Amino acid sequence: MDALVNYLLQFGELTPTQIELVKSKAKAVTLKKNCYFSEAGKVAHQVAYVVEGVLRVSFYNKEGQELTKYFIDENNFAVNLASYSSQTPSTEYIQAVTHCKLVVLSRDAFKELSAEIAGWDVIIKNLTAKSLLDKVNCISPMLAEDAKSRYLNFLEKFPHVANRVPLSMLASYLGITQSSLSRIRKNS
Repeated sequence: MDALVNYLLQFGELTPTQIELVKSKAKAVTLKKNCYFSEAGKVAHQVAYVVEGVLRVSFYNKEGQELTKYFIDENNFAVNLASYSSQTPSTEYIQAVTHCKLVVLSRDAFKELSAEIAGWDVIIKNLTAKSLLDKVNCISPMLAEDAKSRYLNFLEKFPHVANRVPLSMLASYLGITQSSLSRIRKNS
């Protein structure tokens, strides 16, 4: 719980009483490798803070291929924001790539924290803005890069993730075939 609180304190202030309230609403969850935190077709009712491990967000395209949108590692939140906010079924899966330790807050817990902590909404707004900016900064440059550049930039930005995810998932994220990724890795 302390990892979650320390992360939240980067985005605003909390009194000791408020910190205890946050801790009382949070739940420690262990997610085994390949298990799902959230699934397509279901409404997202909780948010997870990743204490340990790597999650991936994926979806199936019209041809039925599973594609990886991005990875979520330690000190980041995992949620299908569109589903969570609108309470509509998700179009994505959030799956554990490795064994994960999460701190989970339910939608009801978020509502209670919002009602009881004056600065909670500001903290969440600042945190959400940072997360969305990080995502845009990660995805936008990839659109104009060739496969080798995408791979090298991924290694530079996420060196602690690259060796923890299967090549097939990394290739899917980079938008290339697994054999192309193998060649790029061999020649890099």
